[in-house]
Amino acid sequence: MFTTTSWFNWALMSAVFAALTAIFAKVGIQGVDSDLATLVRTAIVLIVLSTFVVFAGKWSNLFVLPAKTWVFLALSALATGASWVCYFRALQMGEASKVAPVDKLSLVLVAVFAFAFLGERPAPREWLGIAMVAGGVLVLAFK
Repeated sequence: MFTTTSWFNWALMSAVFAALTAIFAKVGIQGVDSDLATLVRTAIVLIVLSTFVVFAGKWSNLFVLPAKTWVFLALSALATGASWVCYFRALQMGEASKVAPVDKLSLVLVAVFAFAFLGERPAPREWLGIAMVAGGVLVLAFK
C-alpha cells in the first residue's frame, strides 16, 4: 500500500505538507500583507521546483506541449493563484484551525465538479464520506 508509486502515499504526503503550509503560513504572514506573502511564497516555489525539474533531468521543450495542455495548465495556475491569495487572506484574518478545514471543502467541490465535468461516478459509500467531510467543515467552521 505504501510504495513510491502508490497514489495514496503521494496524496497522504500532500496532506501532510498542506497542513504544514497552513501552520508555517500563519506564522509567516504576521505583520506582512497577505498578497505580498503569497508572492514571496510563489517565487520560492518557482525557484525550488525549477531547480528540482532541471536536476532531476525532467526538463523538456515546453513549446512542443499541445495547446490544450497550455490552456488547462494556465487555467489551473490561475485557479491556484486565486486560491493562494484567498487562503493567505483568510489565514491572516482567521484561526488556522478554522481556515484550513473550510479550505478543505475543496474536496467536496472536486467530487461535485468531477461528477459534473469529468463523468466520474463515486460510489454511494464515497458520497457518504464526501458528505461527512462537508458536515465536518460546517461543524468546525461555525459555532
